[in-house]
Amino acid sequence: MEDPPPVNSPRRVLSLSRKRKGAGSFLNVDNKASGLGVSGQHGPKPAEVYGFVGSITTMVATAIFFIWAYAPEHWLHSIGIFYYPNRYWAVAVPTYCMVIIVLGLAFYIGLNFMATPSPTSLNVIYDEHSRDPQNFTTVEDDQPIESISDIDINQINELMFRDLK
Repeated sequence: MEDPPPVNSPRRVLSLSRKRKGAGSFLNVDNKASGLGVSGQHGPKPAEVYGFVGSITTMVATAIFFIWAYAPEHWLHSIGIFYYPNRYWAVAVPTYCMVIIVLGLAFYIGLNFMATPSPTSLNVIYDEHSRDPQNFTTVEDDQPIESISDIDINQINELMFRDLK
């Protein structure tokens, strides 16, 4: 019996139902020689490239920021840099950013407190999503699992606050 011609696609379907000579190998000779392996993917993924470029850009921007913030003026003038922002902004911009983040968090927490009903409101007990329990009348052996429902406030009060005399 003659061997089938090699398939160059890395996405070929491996058939386990037929007994073929050499069918146990996932890689054919051509893929092993070229070093492509099973996947056949070439080059890095775009997310990896963006991450690499972003990390390099962040490191370079941080180095430039620290040089601008901490290097004496005569060093910057000696390398030919005469125009740069005032050093005040080296402290002001990070401070403004931190204050904006803290105020944003406080504003978010305040909005949540305003949107939450008070503990004495009936909206805490009943709302448009409340579901009453359903009663099933079936035989004891064939009782289905009860559907999801809310427990009535009277049942909760009786269980938690009844007098145990």
